Order: sequence, then C-alpha cells, then structure tokens
Amino acid sequence: MQFLYDILVNTAEKLLPVSGIFSDKMKLSIEGRKKTFSHLEEQISDTDRTIWFHTASLGEYEQAVPVIEAVKDRFPKHKIVVSFFSPSGYEVKKNSALADVVVYLPIDTRKNAKKFLDLVHPEWALFVKYEFWPNFLRELSRQKIPTVLVSGAFRKDQSFFKSYGGWMRKSLNTFKHFFVQNEHSKELLNSIGFENVSVSGDTRFDRVSDQLSQNNALDFAEEFKNNELCVVAGSTWPEDEALLVDYINSAPEKVKFMIAPHTLKPEKIRSLREKLEVSTVLFSEKEGKDLKDFRVMIVDTIGLLTRLYSYADIAYVGGAAGNTGLHNILEPATFGVPVIIGKNFSKFPEAIKLQQLAGLFPVADKKELSAILGKLAKDENFRKSTGMICGHYVNSNTGATRIIINYLATASAENGNRTKRS
Repeated sequence: MQFLYDILVNTAEKLLPVSGIFSDKMKLSIEGRKKTFSHLEEQISDTDRTIWFHTASLGEYEQAVPVIEAVKDRFPKHKIVVSFFSPSGYEVKKNSALADVVVYLPIDTRKNAKKFLDLVHPEWALFVKYEFWPNFLRELSRQKIPTVLVSGAFRKDQSFFKSYGGWMRKSLNTFKHFFVQNEHSKELLNSIGFENVSVSGDTRFDRVSDQLSQNNALDFAEEFKNNELCVVAGSTWPEDEALLVDYINSAPEKVKFMIAPHTLKPEKIRSLREKLEVSTVLFSEKEGKDLKDFRVMIVDTIGLLTRLYSYADIAYVGGAAGNTGLHNILEPATFGVPVIIGKNFSKFPEAIKLQQLAGLFPVADKKELSAILGKLAKDENFRKSTGMICGHYVNSNTGATRIIINYLATASAENGNRTKRS
C-alpha cells in the first residue's frame, strides 16, 4: 500500500500544474506551493526553535488559534510555523501576525516531507482535527518529533476502523497523544488499540468564547440595524440564499437582514441582489448612504462576520442547505443568539447537540424556514430563551486549550530533564 500511495502522490504532484488551467483555486495552490521551501529557507535558521501547526483550511485554523496563542505565551522563544493545505485558508491568513511563518503544506511525497521537516525542524508538531498525511507522519516518526492531534474528530466510516485500514492505522502510531472532541472519538481509537487519548473538547469553544471580551463594535452595522430586529445570515451559499429570499421579501418591515455570502464573486452577489424585492445596499457601496433606510445589507467583504453576529437577534449559518459543509455555528451561539441551519448537518456534533438542547433549528425547505423565523421574530421570550441555551452551551464547553497547553508544558519539561540527565 505504501508503494502504491507513493506512486499516486508523485503522479499527482506532476499533474497538478495541468489542473491549474481549469481552476483558479488550484492555480493559487500550485503557485503558493512553489514558494514553500524558499520561504522556509528565508524565515527559519538552523538555530531557531520552532513549533509547527498544520491546519487543513480556515475552519481548522480557527480551532488552532487559541492553542497558538497559548503556545506563544508559554514558549515565547519559539517561532510558530503554520501550514495550510487549502487556498481558502492560506490566502486569507498568509499575512497573519499570529504566526511567524505561514506556508502551504507541500504534496505528501517522501522527498517533500523530509525537506520540509529538515527546514522547519520543529520541537513539536500539532495537527488540527484531521489530515493524516502518511509520508509526513512517517518522517515525523523517523525524526522522533513529538506529534499531537488537537480537537480530533473520528467517525466509524473512516478507513482506520475498517478491516482494510491497517496501513492507515500505522500512521496513527506517530502521535504521542490524541486530544479529541468527544467520547465517541476516544472509543473508536481505543477500539484499535490506542490508549493515549484524552477527551479535551473542541478548542473552537475557547476561540469563540474569547470573542465576547473583544471589541465587536461596527459603526456601519449599528447604523444599519437602528435598534430593530436583525437576522444575520453568515457564510451563505446559493442553496441557503434560495431558502432565505422568499422570507426576506415578505418579512415584516421592522425585520432587517445582514447577509455575508461565502463566495464574493461579483456575479453571485449580483444574482442574489436581483432576487431581493426590498431595499438593499452592499457594504462596498455604503458610503454616503443613509443605512437605516435599507432592509437588507449584503456584506461583500471578508473578516467581519464574527463581529456581525454580535448585532444578530437571530442567526442563519450557511453550508448545510447544500453539501458544502456547515459553517461555524459557535460564532453566533457565543453571543446568545438562536441559530437556524439547513438540513445536512449529520457530521457536525456541535449542531446535533445544540439541536437536542433546543437552541438550534434545522430547516428542510422554505416553509420550515419561514415558520421558525416567523416564530423567533414574533415571540421575544422564545427568542431570548433559545438564545440563552446557545450562550450557555458555548460557555459550558470551554477549557480544551488549557488541557492541551498543560500537557505540552509538562511533556516539554520532562523531555528537557531527560536531555539534561543524558
């Protein structure tokens, strides 16, 4: 299996430039990966002490943020290296001040893995949630670099837990410790012989909870809302917008909507705006306009959504009306806001749990959406009580970062003592 895998990844690396012809996203990925090694050579010296975080995309990066912040505080002399697999993570965070070096993860060939780790020479490697690249894990093990999984989430349908998954199970031997989100993940790992597992929870709870202590003020949002009821629809895809448009067009005049689409392509924004029959303003065109006079604002920029949720009375979180994957429901929930999503959320345990607690409402069609939005808009007591459920859910699940950083500090100290004794 290793031999076949090596053939596949080496072939894929050679074919990638061709795929860039057909996809802007792939083109970004290809061009970015060409610079990975030169960037590492420029930014990291042989004498630097480093800690490496690997995140697949933007969502996993957000999970990593509280751990990175804690690591920087506990290990101030180390450089932080963050790698991304996806352009949707790298292109947004490549200039982040949180990390010292941000790069694309090279394709998982043996040669790339060795060169990457020789250049980074991390004292710790932290993988976030998933992304188990066999050659990188194999090289980490060969170089005896302690590796930890943060906010791990395992499912029974993954290859590790199948009869044919022995080769992939070997990759997991690299990990010194697994910090997982729930008991189910721990039980799955235990079932294949891994006992070095702790249920720490999801670091995203720490990430979003910290937002409450930040300055979330946005003057334009304050002016637009004008003390009226506001629905914030975040990270919406066309499938989500198809559910929302009819309700928006028929909603009471005192209900306002801020929509932050996931895709900011001009033709997509234009298509959404054409379907809206009420007064609508774009964030990019707001200057000189009396924002309180508009019913809908389309926020055609990035980086504001988390703070926008602080102005929400009701939140709709996109991604689950189609099959692109549910976006972060914890961001609005931390502000004590009831959450509405689409119907496809079976792989998102936090959404399942929040539905069970009656703080989140999945909808299958326009009729269901209209019914729950109407009830939340009209019934203030119902709206506030469901929002309180969401806020309490987030607050009661914080603490994963503290567990992880205590482990790293203790293990580092023990390793230092062993080195001194030897």
